[in-house]
Amino acid sequence: MNLFLTQARASRLANRRLLGAVATLSDADFHAPRTSFFPSLALTLNHVLNVDHYYLAALHGDAAMRGIWASYVPAITALALAGRQDESDARLVAFCAALRPGDEDRRVAFDRGAGLENGPREPVGRVLAHLFMHQTHHRGQAHAMLAGTAVRPPQLDDFILLGDSVYRLDDMAALGWEEPV
Repeated sequence: MNLFLTQARASRLANRRLLGAVATLSDADFHAPRTSFFPSLALTLNHVLNVDHYYLAALHGDAAMRGIWASYVPAITALALAGRQDESDARLVAFCAALRPGDEDRRVAFDRGAGLENGPREPVGRVLAHLFMHQTHHRGQAHAMLAGTAVRPPQLDDFILLGDSVYRLDDMAALGWEEPV
């Protein structure tokens, strides 16, 4: 079992549900000030996507990762953000699907401002674990902020256990995925 692929797929499904709910808000509600680390749904969810782009660049060995981070243009609408996040999530799923035994120990370089040659090198497995934790952390914040609107926050944690498969049938079908046995 490729646990990273399971996590990437679960993350994509959770993002689709959350951003689908957020996309029903007005633009004013999407940008409205809220209590959280980033003080709006727009800022929080754009932060998630920008970080995803940076870490995906590192995982793919893209030396332009620092420029990718710095040149990020935030999505103005939740609908636009949802489409961009889904593309990023598809890229992460594809990366995880291509992992082979031992890849989790392969080191990837990061440019934290001093160039790749002077930046840290991290094992792929730790980078992925961090990326999934980062997404979950900020999705939780966005979920709580959404609870302060007229839109009911969606269920986000029924994408991994086999016993919960009935709750994700529509989500899986929307992506053309079948449940692994």
